[in-house]
Amino acid sequence: MKALAARRHHRAAPVVLMLLALLLTGGVYAVLAPSSATADTASTANDVEEGERLFQANCATCHGPDAEGTSEAPSLVGVGAAAVDFQVSTGRMPMQANGPQALQKPRQMDEEQTAQLAAYVASLGPGPEIPTDEMVDAEAGDASNGALIFRTNCAMCHNAVGAGGALSEGKFAPALYDVSERNIYQAMATGPQSMPVFNDATITPDEKRDVIAYLVEQRDGSAGGLSLGSLGPVSEGLWAWVVGLGLMIGAAVWIGAKSS
Repeated sequence: MKALAARRHHRAAPVVLMLLALLLTGGVYAVLAPSSATADTASTANDVEEGERLFQANCATCHGPDAEGTSEAPSLVGVGAAAVDFQVSTGRMPMQANGPQALQKPRQMDEEQTAQLAAYVASLGPGPEIPTDEMVDAEAGDASNGALIFRTNCAMCHNAVGAGGALSEGKFAPALYDVSERNIYQAMATGPQSMPVFNDATITPDEKRDVIAYLVEQRDGSAGGLSLGSLGPVSEGLWAWVVGLGLMIGAAVWIGAKSS
């Protein structure tokens, strides 16, 4: 008994116990780990390979053969899969012609090709990932909090209800009524065109979902009736001058005609 007690208190005993615990943990994980992990890895590697082929055929002319950028286009190293999914799924890339900004148009790559191209660019460096369905679920967001965040960070360009607006040098902030929830999230995370990047430290994932919930609510129309384009005092003032002043002039002319 004394010999057993002496071995238990040996200085190497904690190290031996830790090694045994690590071996046990590794064995349990190997037994319980999903058997499809190898297949998923092979599929991802194949996506990267196919994505590289698509990149060389459609993107390398501007972004360079290694995606490190040229004088015509920026580097894509570190932009992440979300940036690729946003640009390609909205048809902005590949770009048809040079201009102040890339315009939305019918997409040129299908879902599978877009995913493959995104996988390749993501393999070049870490960056924002494509959000999950839960992350962009408008029903799980708080629209009232989203309204505060949107009006603080986005309304100066996109208008208070997402109707869009003009920027400098021929650029513009697009209307957000028809933009998908996934693309709204990706735009905030990646900052396309002149838009700043709102990373998770600036606007958290839950707050991004709140913004999405607010913008989705705007698709139901104005609760106050005719929105006049949702352009605020500009359209409202024009309506007052054209219609209101026009009625006053008409009334004055009618009174003058009656008096004569």
